[in-house]
This record gives sequence, C-alpha cells and structure tokens, in this order.
Amino acid sequence: MIVGGRVVAPDRVLDDGWLAIAGGKIVQVGTGTPPDIDRVDVDGCLVVPGFIDTHCHGGGGGSFSSGNPEELFRAVRAHRRHGTTTMLGSLVSDPIPVLRDQIAALRELVQEGELAGIHLEGPFISKARCGAHDPATLIEPDTATVNALLGAGRGDIRMVTLAPELHGGIKAVRQLAESGVIAAIGHTDGVEDQIIPAIDAGASVATHLFNAMRPLHHREPGPIGALLDDERITVELICDLVHVHPTVLRLAAHHAGKGRTVLITDAMSATDAADGSYILGRLEVDVRDGVATLAGNGSLAGSTLTMDAAFRNLVRGAGIDLLDAVRATSGRPAELLGIADRTGSLRAGLAADVVVLDRDLRPAKVLRQGEWVKDEAAATLSATAPLSGAVEGGVSVSDG
Repeated sequence: MIVGGRVVAPDRVLDDGWLAIAGGKIVQVGTGTPPDIDRVDVDGCLVVPGFIDTHCHGGGGGSFSSGNPEELFRAVRAHRRHGTTTMLGSLVSDPIPVLRDQIAALRELVQEGELAGIHLEGPFISKARCGAHDPATLIEPDTATVNALLGAGRGDIRMVTLAPELHGGIKAVRQLAESGVIAAIGHTDGVEDQIIPAIDAGASVATHLFNAMRPLHHREPGPIGALLDDERITVELICDLVHVHPTVLRLAAHHAGKGRTVLITDAMSATDAADGSYILGRLEVDVRDGVATLAGNGSLAGSTLTMDAAFRNLVRGAGIDLLDAVRATSGRPAELLGIADRTGSLRAGLAADVVVLDRDLRPAKVLRQGEWVKDEAAATLSATAPLSGAVEGGVSVSDG
C-alpha cells in the first residue's frame, strides 16, 4: 500500500489517497481509510504515474547511439532515477549501415523490456533545419531505404522523424503510417502547403514543436501553425525553459490541449552528468550550466532535461495545472504509443509505474512495475518504512 499522499487519478486529485499494489500492478485506488495491509506512508507527497518519454538520446554519460551495452543501460538507469518508467531510445542521423548497427543494439534493450521502442530522428530531415545533426549524413527518403531501416528494427521502431518537403517525403510518411510506425514531422523548412499533405498522408506527431523548424509568421504559418492547429497532430514540447519560452509553452499547451500535448526531454548523454565536452551523433557538444550547444556554432544540441524537471517546469514555470501536466508526461504519451491499457495513469489493472514527488516536486521514490527503483543518490527508503523525513532529500537535478 502507498498511503497518505495526494494521488493524481485520471480525472481528479485524491487528497489522502492510496494505491493498493500486488503482482506488479495497481489493484485498487482509493481515498480515506485504506485496507489494513503493509503500508508505505508518503506523508502528503504527490503521487503521479511514471513518466513516459518518447524522445530521448541518452543520459548519465551514456548515448543511445553508442551501441555499447553498458552505455545504453546507463542512459536508461539515469532517466529511471528521475521517474521515467517508460521511454523510447532515440537515434540521431547517421549513415544507413551505422544506423542499422545502432538499431540492432537498441533492439536488445527493447526485447528485454528496458525500452518501449526505437525512435529514428533522421536521416530524412532538412539540411536547412538540421540542428545538431551532421549535414553530411542527411538523405532524401526512398522506399527501399525506409524498408531497410524498418527491417533492421523488426517491429521495434515506433517513430521516425522526417521533413515532408524532401523529395519522396509524403510517400515515406504514408509508408511509415501503413507500417504501423508513427510518422513525425520535424527538422523541417517546409511551408504550410507542404505540411498539410503530410498530415493527410498519416503524420501524427510534431517533433519538438518550434525547435529546428521554419518559424511561425503571420503571413506564412509554416509547420508550426499547421501542426499546432491540426487536431490530428500530437505536439512534442521540450519543457526545459531554454528551448521554448514559458509564455510560448503555455500558449502551445493551451491551444493543443491535454489531448495533444506531450512533454519530451530530447536529452543527450550529458543529462544527469557533469558539464563538459560530449559527442551527439558525430558532432562535438559543449555543456555549460546544463545547456548543451554545438561546439562549432553554439546551436542548441538536445538538452540535459529529465522528465521530473519538465513536469516541474510545466506546472511552476508555465502555470499548467496538475491534471494537465500528468496527461502531458504520462497519459497522452501512453496513448500515442498504444500502451495506455498497460501504463500511463493510476488506475486499477495497470502496471504499478509510480513516482512519489516531494513538496518541491522532486522524486523521493520511483516504482516501476511494482519494484522500487534503486538509486544511491536519491533518498534512502525501505519499502516497509514511512517516507516522512526522507522527502527533503529528493533527487537534485538541473531545471535548465
């Protein structure tokens, strides 16, 4: 039993709420006097579903592009400590043979249940909006190449980001959608008339809206206007308050609403690690005060964000209410990935993926599939001891 907390249920916040957990699943959610069984008293903390990150490149010093098993697990563990219980492993643009090897390495984590799937961010993106992707690796999509990548994934590739204005772009969107893969529009210099046909062809996600795409203009709405205004599109937002200003975050989240807003980290290997020099794909990145930029030109190069910090920023920095913030960090991502029948909210029958947030909205304890996530850096807590007195020692992260 997790008792004594403010439990964020799908439709309301339960003061003095509780969860009954058995066999790795939530078996009952209630309020008031709980059944008299083994209890963990969270002493007024906020209890939310485990976070779901659909766009993440690494963390803890480990990169999902490395192919190194130890690095891959290190990245997963770094984000899990911060409450991310479900995530995709994202790859930046690389030559096709390299990508196939990277996909093969990530597939092992998918098969072991450590990742929910793979996200390819490129190589079918615009050179004009490539951001931290090496322009030399970018290509236009064709049926054979798309099939080769999907074949390497053997069903584990869940999302592909591409620029639909490229030659073959619309056809690739249709190919992905018909293959059951989420086609995401991003790193695009397209105008509205090039974006809408891609949505009609089956594109359903905007990759980190605003970032690495043609800006919104009052006479040419471009990709931002088209994607934000179309009810068929789920919009990703990097909520580190660096990539997108709080006012713009609030405007986008209010317009897209709780049914279409998803927070992501776009985190790279420096996340939950020290400042310094890192590699993202093939490019050198400098990280200073938690902000990652390309060594060559100072462009933003992913983030060092964690999902708990994104949640805090959305609530406190952008002023979004708790229910909508939980939807953006858990509920809607689960629906997007087609796993809402297994995780993403606190209700009976779903996996016991739970984050206990202290009064500063920092993780005091993380539960994944009914098992406490061990973390020497976080507050020490026994599964049979009360949380009171431990919550002030929650994980410390950079909100930048």
